[in-house]
Amino acid sequence: MAGSNFVDYVKIFCRSGAGGAGSTHLFRDKLTMTGGPDGGDGGRGGHVIIRANKQLWTLVHLKYSRHVFSGDGGDGGQSRSTGKEGEDKVIEVPLGTVARDAETGEVIFDVTEDGEEKILVKGGRGGLGNWNFRSSTNQTPRYAQSGEERVERPVILELKVLADVGLVGFPSVGKSTLLSVVSAAKPKIADYPFTTLVPNLGIVSYRDNRSFVMADIPGIIEGAHEGRGLGLRFLRHIERNSVLLFMVAADSDDIHNEYKILLNELKQFNPELLDKQRLLAITKSDMLDQELIDEMKQDLPEIPHVFISSVAQKGLAELKDMLWKAINE
Repeated sequence: MAGSNFVDYVKIFCRSGAGGAGSTHLFRDKLTMTGGPDGGDGGRGGHVIIRANKQLWTLVHLKYSRHVFSGDGGDGGQSRSTGKEGEDKVIEVPLGTVARDAETGEVIFDVTEDGEEKILVKGGRGGLGNWNFRSSTNQTPRYAQSGEERVERPVILELKVLADVGLVGFPSVGKSTLLSVVSAAKPKIADYPFTTLVPNLGIVSYRDNRSFVMADIPGIIEGAHEGRGLGLRFLRHIERNSVLLFMVAADSDDIHNEYKILLNELKQFNPELLDKQRLLAITKSDMLDQELIDEMKQDLPEIPHVFISSVAQKGLAELKDMLWKAINE
């Protein structure tokens, strides 16, 4: 996923189709000059539909197609024939996409399973033909219903990356390096802050041909929940991860304090994130001897932890075991 092609937020304008009008036709043929009503109903207007597609990873295809209009329903006809339904418009989106009302911010729905379809904007109902209004006292009604009007709705689509494991840490802590070592993903890696500007996904192979998905989220800094750094734009991706792997570098001044800062940013953004499984990886630990590791363990948070080095391939098997266990719990 190239940075310029990763789009996780778009605003689109949707308009459903109007319902067709019911018919006021009265039956006539060469033998019948004063027949009863036989006007059919109008057709339904087209819906705007969201469909989840596991082949998509970004909303970039909607970046320049922000007006979505469905077709109008056809009018009813004679012999009680119903008008043609309006053409539905289907918007395909990645799994994990959330639809919000652009005016109120209210969540309309989300889609998380491949092929899942939900109606974003309903088409107008077709009007009833005069056949429906006949009665013993009004045997030849010469009126019918109009179809319902089109519905217009501005909508925001947000992508929240779906992954089993989300990497949480400050910039330059080694998240991208870990992902590149344990999967086939090729994130941009460099020794300066905010190298990662978009989430990167990788499939991590495990024993017996099993695997899980890991997401490298752009680095968090203190104040991210207020919009600092890359801020709120990427914190939302963590909401869809089953397990959170906190990563702190071994050369940190205070590992426990850095962990608390990261945890507080998640809490301020969404307190429900604290309910997720949490693990801790101390990165760049190839510079540590066993004596120093044992000493550092005395002041670590009380969550499962492991010392790793992606470059030296140290502790990665143990890390995978911990992650697999957490995912399946």
